[in-house]
Amino acid sequence: GGSCLAQVYGQLGHHPADLDDPRALKAFFDRIQILNDQGLLLAYHDRSDGGLFVTLCEMAFAGHTGLRIRLDDLGDDPVAALFSEELGAVIQVRHRDTDDVLAWLHDAGLGQYSHVIGTPADDDRLVFTHDHHEVLAGERIEWQRCWQETSSRMQALRDNSDCAREEFDSLLDAGDPGLSPALSFDTEEDVAAPCIATGVRPRLAILREQGVNGQVEMAAAFDRAGFACVDVHMSDLIGGRRSLADFQGLVACGGFSYGDVLGAGGGWARSILYNARARDEFEAFFARSDTFGLGVCNGCQMLSHLKELIPGASSWPRFVRNRSEQFEARFSLVEIVDSPSILLADMAGSRLPIVVAHGEGRAVFDAEDAAAARVALRYTDHYGRVTEAYPFNPNGSPLGITGLTSRDGRFTIMMPHPERCIRTVHNSWHPD
Repeated sequence: GGSCLAQVYGQLGHHPADLDDPRALKAFFDRIQILNDQGLLLAYHDRSDGGLFVTLCEMAFAGHTGLRIRLDDLGDDPVAALFSEELGAVIQVRHRDTDDVLAWLHDAGLGQYSHVIGTPADDDRLVFTHDHHEVLAGERIEWQRCWQETSSRMQALRDNSDCAREEFDSLLDAGDPGLSPALSFDTEEDVAAPCIATGVRPRLAILREQGVNGQVEMAAAFDRAGFACVDVHMSDLIGGRRSLADFQGLVACGGFSYGDVLGAGGGWARSILYNARARDEFEAFFARSDTFGLGVCNGCQMLSHLKELIPGASSWPRFVRNRSEQFEARFSLVEIVDSPSILLADMAGSRLPIVVAHGEGRAVFDAEDAAAARVALRYTDHYGRVTEAYPFNPNGSPLGITGLTSRDGRFTIMMPHPERCIRTVHNSWHPD
């Protein structure tokens, strides 16, 4: 009762989904944690709205795979087996681990609830059988577009309709490889080791303003890279309690400074440009030959407003509302371009999935500046091609541009948030 299937047919049903045995649920939760810690789980999805059918479809959609499912062990009624919304879950394990996983579940008193129901298939078809008869079958892409269509129609009314269409049409690509990292550098190399060996950790100002929220992750990233990070609030600089003369580097962090009510990073930038002490501090810092800086997301937007103070940054763009007309929070594939940026040295050609989270990230150049801009990062599609198509390019920036650097490479700005994904555990999946 109360299931999605019942709603489709205008019915209420009689017996809603409930929890019969809390101890079994607790035992299941505990075993799942153990199996996950031991690396035995490849995928997991709970059974809820839409029942087992929707659970398996969503797993197939995410994995871009077909399925072969046998319902024989789930009762005599295949409709009930597919659409019941009683508590349950589907886990995917390696074939060689199946017996061990079943034994773990049996030892926890869950044997009667545990069944092997099927396998992935390479033909991109979802096929459900019961008693050796096919009861339901279809093409993964066709079903995924049905599943997505309602959301896409709502998106077209609420957001940019062209973006909604581009995202919906991207589902037609059966060969889409998904996020595909490619590295041109050795992740095991400790590039900070030569500097740390001298006992010197360059002082880095982790700069923030009211509404900024990315300073902790940023400090953690640079601390791990060998810098001595210092929390510096704009009020410290304006009040004279801190001076940028004491630092070799600064990082303007991401967030929502001044609620972005004056445009992307605009309020933060104006607190510098229109305050004599702050303007002098930043102008002197930028002019020194031994300094460097990074601006990420809101900090990127802010520094772009300060380009008149930054040597070699006159061609930087301003950042305006995303083409989708919505705040975009997702993993996007970003290519590191050959550029003078000292922070991206020896990384050109790499493609990395990086967190983006912004509402105003579309780069807009003055006509004479676009060709002169020193691009450092671009969005690509899953095949590694520079793109302006949504959702691979989440904001619609021309030529996929999402990061730039100054003429000498000392100052770099970017809209993505690399500090939010510096550890493997930040990712739901990663290459071996």
